[in-house]
Amino acid sequence: MSPLPAAQWIHDANMPVYIGGAELNVANALACWQMPVKYCTALPDNALSEDICSVLSSKGVDVSPVHFSGKRIGIYYLTQGTDLKHAGVIYDRAHSSFSELQPGTIDWDKVLQNVGWFHFSAISPALNEHVAAVCKEAVEAASNKDITISVDLNHRAKLWKYGKQPIEVMPELADYCDIIMGNIWSADALLGITVDKNIHAKKSKEAYLQHATETAHNIMQQYPKCKWVAQTFRFDANNGIHYYTALNNKEEQFVSKEYCLETIKDKVGSGDCFMAGLIYGLHHQHAPQHIVDFAAAAAIGKMNETGDATKQTVADVEAIIKHQ
Repeated sequence: MSPLPAAQWIHDANMPVYIGGAELNVANALACWQMPVKYCTALPDNALSEDICSVLSSKGVDVSPVHFSGKRIGIYYLTQGTDLKHAGVIYDRAHSSFSELQPGTIDWDKVLQNVGWFHFSAISPALNEHVAAVCKEAVEAASNKDITISVDLNHRAKLWKYGKQPIEVMPELADYCDIIMGNIWSADALLGITVDKNIHAKKSKEAYLQHATETAHNIMQQYPKCKWVAQTFRFDANNGIHYYTALNNKEEQFVSKEYCLETIKDKVGSGDCFMAGLIYGLHHQHAPQHIVDFAAAAAIGKMNETGDATKQTVADVEAIIKHQ
């Protein structure tokens, strides 16, 4: 739900509604780029869920793994013009179908049949201990099938309210991951990879990128299965954004083009678009430099769209790279 600020949504009796979610935004982007994707979640068996699944199917997202149970769809309210780390975000996910998932509910062998890549985000295990256990089931099942596994370390402090800190949950899941995406701050909060508290004072792109390399090497040392670590740097600049990203393997760092946007429409989903770009490039075995450039350009394109999901094509993203 995306209300206008200053109670204007009440006066207008109007509030835009978007179908969103970190993993779903990734699936949506990949479907736009003509990749076959399946989306697994839990929804109540009602007309609203039917509408959602119908729309996703029309976009090319296979919704056959959706588990129908429970009584409600999770919601979050985000005032237009802000992002998910803004203090004004309101999560209304208690007792949602997804939050009530229990271990043993989903048949992962069936869901992961003919699957080559499994992606999840840190938002899912942030909900409660049961969902964290479901995530553990998923990565174990995917690992047993030699499926590539990626995770987005998106940190939502407002969701971690069930008595466990991220550092108690995420390392066990990261053990299974081939690709880890986040930034130097989320690596600290979720994996315990120490961040330099004075990094902002250095005000240097070189310092941030050097820190990203150190963080990446520490992640790959701590989680030997991990082959790639991607990190984003997004700084507010008046009403716009200063943005660049890095992709590290064990030997080298690849840095994206740098973007300075004077204005943007919506930050929501830009990180998910970046993640989708990584999956797209790595799956197609593109050169690392092109992978990080494509992923960053996809994120920039998303910032000029409203709502959670992108409508960009591959050609749209390539055009952003070309004209930068």
